[in-house]
Amino acid sequence: MRSVGVLGVSGYSGQELMRLLAGHGGARPVVVEKETAIGEAVRRDALELLFLATPHEVSLEAAPAALKAGAKVVDLSGAFRLKDPAVFAHWYGMPHTAPELLPEAVYGLTELNGEAVRGARLVANPGCYPTSVICGLHPLACAGAIDTSAGVICDSKSGVSGAGHRPSPGTHFVEVHENFKAYAVLRHKHVPEMVQALGLSLGDFFFTAHLLPITRGILSTMYAKLRRPWTREELLALYRRLYPDGGFIRVRENGTPNVRELQGTNYCDIYLTLDESGTRAVIVSCIDNLVKGAAGQALQNMNLMLGFTPNQGLV
Repeated sequence: MRSVGVLGVSGYSGQELMRLLAGHGGARPVVVEKETAIGEAVRRDALELLFLATPHEVSLEAAPAALKAGAKVVDLSGAFRLKDPAVFAHWYGMPHTAPELLPEAVYGLTELNGEAVRGARLVANPGCYPTSVICGLHPLACAGAIDTSAGVICDSKSGVSGAGHRPSPGTHFVEVHENFKAYAVLRHKHVPEMVQALGLSLGDFFFTAHLLPITRGILSTMYAKLRRPWTREELLALYRRLYPDGGFIRVRENGTPNVRELQGTNYCDIYLTLDESGTRAVIVSCIDNLVKGAAGQALQNMNLMLGFTPNQGLV
């Protein structure tokens, strides 16, 4: 059994991570308290890896301490996702206090960066909205197929657990129940993460987040103009080449995915179609925000970093 620590078990992502680790079979989870010195905890419990299910400001302090003590780190916050500390400061409203670690931080979407994750000391676990959007658009972006001058539109809806464990007026039951609203329009902090991963320009990318009156799940619908006409068969072949059968990203030929059927799983289901001209693509991507969008993806990263099979504890 490999000892791994979890800092931040009181939040939804931390709780989900503990649930998954309990059924992993090869990792022994150790709860690390905030009050405990990180280095001391790493050495005392012989931790090989530390999960940070913590706010950004906590991760900025905990990650350097854990790395110095000899543990690898999977950070579920946004502290190490952006490569430019100035961009981080602009979108997160706080200075980046560990910029020296940004060059080595690997963006932990394993379907895109699996080999880099294997050899990493520090992995920045993707955000939940970005996971759904990046998985949906990556094949088109990778193929250079998007006519960015027409703009890329991403319309995403999430369950309330995506807002975190700490209550706020906007996530109160009375505010959410029988309600549906957009929020953080044109200023959502996940935007630069998506633009960075997809190689797009901020000015060509439109993202709007919406809050659904459900506990968990994300459904994102993306709209893109293509540089040339495609057939649906060509598009499906492109996606299946990058997302082969047997992985956690599943390309569906028929029927759009829905949040209920993905709840509790680490899958990202993608449906895509075209208009009659073959130049307007619509992609629907669906995940459980607490699993593939957080704890499940973190476990995927741990599996690669510690030499387990990629899907251990997840199927």
